[in-house]
Amino acid sequence: MELSILIARITSVVYLSASLGGFINRDYYRKIADDMFKNTALTYLMGFMAIIFGSLIVHHHNRWVKDWTVLITIIGWLALIKGVFIIVFPGSIQQWSEPFLTDNALKLVPYGTLLMGLVFGYLGFARRSA
Repeated sequence: MELSILIARITSVVYLSASLGGFINRDYYRKIADDMFKNTALTYLMGFMAIIFGSLIVHHHNRWVKDWTVLITIIGWLALIKGVFIIVFPGSIQQWSEPFLTDNALKLVPYGTLLMGLVFGYLGFARRSA
């Protein structure tokens, strides 16, 4: 359970930081979205990092249980799969990502990351373990 709490806390800080950045620096995040697939080295690095983080979570936290900690396992598997797809199919991933990188979609992203950050913040920092 300690590992689950640690990962939930880290995930919370990452999501809340991304959310705050999205609310405060919308133009900067628009540039990130525009550049994301234009730079092939950056695209490869995104996939590489997703594979590393996903693999670490899957290796150390592959717990398919009926409580909140399964969310961490799911995030690990999604990150791993996403990383593999980015490296193997970068063009397809770019096409599939385009609807999520529009101005309207990018206005919603900070709210989604805020929700995820609050959920993981509650689970990692505020919730008392049983």
